[in-house]
Amino acid sequence: MKKLRIITGMTLVALFGFTSCQNEVDVVTGENPNSTNSTTANNIKRTSMYDGSFDDFLDGASCSSIVLPATAIVNGTTVSLLTEANYAQVISILGMFNNDQDTVVLQFPLKVKMSNYTEVTVNNQSEYNTIIDVCSQAESDGREAIKCINFNFPMTLLTYNLTFEQTGSIVIQSKQELYTYMNKANDNELFALNYPVKVTFSDNTTVSINSNAELQSSINECRAKDTAEDDAKEKVARLQKIMVDGAFKVQSYIKLGVDTATDYKDYTIDYTNDFKVKATNGLISTVNGTYAVTSETDVFFQMTFSGNATFNLLNNNWKVTSFNSSTITLQSSTNAAVTLVLKQI
Repeated sequence: MKKLRIITGMTLVALFGFTSCQNEVDVVTGENPNSTNSTTANNIKRTSMYDGSFDDFLDGASCSSIVLPATAIVNGTTVSLLTEANYAQVISILGMFNNDQDTVVLQFPLKVKMSNYTEVTVNNQSEYNTIIDVCSQAESDGREAIKCINFNFPMTLLTYNLTFEQTGSIVIQSKQELYTYMNKANDNELFALNYPVKVTFSDNTTVSINSNAELQSSINECRAKDTAEDDAKEKVARLQKIMVDGAFKVQSYIKLGVDTATDYKDYTIDYTNDFKVKATNGLISTVNGTYAVTSETDVFFQMTFSGNATFNLLNNNWKVTSFNSSTITLQSSTNAAVTLVLKQI
């Protein structure tokens, strides 16, 4: 996973307009009303924050995003970002090598969209560094956006007074409207979600939620998955460095219960930082191929050799079961009985 080395910010600013529809009182049975400082209120507010993580490869700040057009110098190459289609050029430059020191230098002034949906102008690196600091503090304090789950709209909030009498209902049409309501609600107001509500997870699955407890459980589950995915991305970066920095031998290759590692004993395998792999047998034979390291909640390693029947047997999408500075242990993602162990020499 690429790490951006140069990034920048400033302080979060105050809010924006709100356009929900307040209806006449139409009593509907809901769950127990929630105060604005309840767990449910906190979950809803964080879920409805603006998610700026889609351009983290560019700015490294999930609490905000760069408003286009903008200009950035990526590993020494100037990239004009007119639309999101230009992101592909940035990603291509960053992904060219897997063990280089990536740099993204943003050109000021530029605009940034914050987690509260406001847009601010940032004039220099110092101001942008403040944004990064505020974002990091929000993450440390558990106040950052919950990005793995989104409400489907329209949805309805039921409002109550402090004696738990329903005072009305509000139809919410968008994520920003929901954030605005939650951010402006005061201690004299209570609310309840009019269940069931539909939510969509980051894997694009949609489910119906029927209670505050179900909402909390769904958030806990999807955030745990997000954490596992982030951990896997970090492992990808560490594994790629080990692979590029070393040379390897096939220590074991087991298929149908038989270890055929001796077929590879004379070969040394080298992985380059531009995703090529080469197996050499002294000056006699060279087998070329490509490789890729990817992740979901697990890490996967794919090799593709060509022109050699023995090495073609290693062409597989392997699950990385363990690795350290000396050994990489792999298991076929389609047949758990097929395993491969690479030993650094």
